[in-house]
Amino acid sequence: MPHAGGGLVPRLIKPRALPPGGTIGIAAPGSPIDADKLEAGAALWREAGFRVVHRDDVVAREGYLAGDDDRRATELMELVEDTSVDAIVCARGGYGCDRILDRLDPAAFRKARKPLAGYSDITALLLWQQRRAGLAGFHGPMIEYGAETDRASLRGLAEQLTGEAAVPITLQGRGAGGGRTEGRLVGGNLILVAASLGTSWEIETKGAILLLEEVGELPYRVDRLLQQLRGAGKLAPLAGVGVGDFSQCTDDRYPDHGITRVLAAVFGPLGVPVVYDLPFGHTQRNATWPFAGRATLDGDSGVLQILERGVVRAS
Repeated sequence: MPHAGGGLVPRLIKPRALPPGGTIGIAAPGSPIDADKLEAGAALWREAGFRVVHRDDVVAREGYLAGDDDRRATELMELVEDTSVDAIVCARGGYGCDRILDRLDPAAFRKARKPLAGYSDITALLLWQQRRAGLAGFHGPMIEYGAETDRASLRGLAEQLTGEAAVPITLQGRGAGGGRTEGRLVGGNLILVAASLGTSWEIETKGAILLLEEVGELPYRVDRLLQQLRGAGKLAPLAGVGVGDFSQCTDDRYPDHGITRVLAAVFGPLGVPVVYDLPFGHTQRNATWPFAGRATLDGDSGVLQILERGVVRAS
């Protein structure tokens, strides 16, 4: 299947599971992370029995970026190619991933087959990895929010990276009707999903369950992003829609046009199962879900069930 930048999309494979007591590499491909938050998040992983490594300059700063593009791309590629690193968890999101994607080697990602986790700006990296390297990843908690994310969310990420999570994994939301459907999970942060259009990592939504989250965007801006996806033909082929946390997406000037109304106006006419208030995104409870993982979505009961593990465990 051709992708937007030409060429063929590789057959999708899952990463190898993080082994017990394995090594987690921390990458900062977007915005800078404070040293104290880096240590707090890394400490939680060490407490869980894993080894944590990162470059000394992972806390680098260049304006709103964690160092220049070369530093961030080189750091990520080093973690991908370092055979002593078993999984990669991103330090934080913010902005910057899309600046370095053309510097990354998709063949190296595919060969290494390492679990990679993050959300927010990391959505761009997860989409790129899926489309260009044919490698699935994980939408889940990052290092910066370790001390602020509940322990259940961090435990859930660890269980999915190691393949120890019992399937199906159930996430409970609020159903908006539409019956039940099955498909593969894709999506992430709304802004980054919309920004993928026209790129070689453009989101593919045919027959998929689209999961979206966002933070701090006015309702009319959310509407504009959704209309961009609709106009690009990304909503009509969906099997279902799951909506995560849309924190701080309010505008006191238009109280009768809140975020719930905006979302319902776009998703309701699709005629597919829709579930709101799923526990993922910029919120304390940030459940992990595997990119391209097979799932069912029940618009009546409000249940999303992840049917398969996102990693391959050693036999």
